[in-house]
Amino acid sequence: MPTALVTESLANFLNIYLLLIFVRILLTWFPTVEWMNQVAGFLSPITDPYLNIFRSFIPPIGGLDLSPLLAIIVLQLIAGLFGGMA
Repeated sequence: MPTALVTESLANFLNIYLLLIFVRILLTWFPTVEWMNQVAGFLSPITDPYLNIFRSFIPPIGGLDLSPLLAIIVLQLIAGLFGGMA
């Protein structure tokens, strides 16, 4: 029973983190809106360490950063594994 609680909590945490990454990515599409810079400034230190792992070996292609796609897929797979264990 305690193991199920831990795995379910971890899966929920990963899903919330995934949502934060989605928000961070969407905010990069609107860099000129002033209040969004404050939100992005808050989310950057939380999400960028994870995203930088994938940015280190997937370079931007034509100015388009595709590394968040792989980061999201990996995070979904991990969350799915923990969710399936609960």
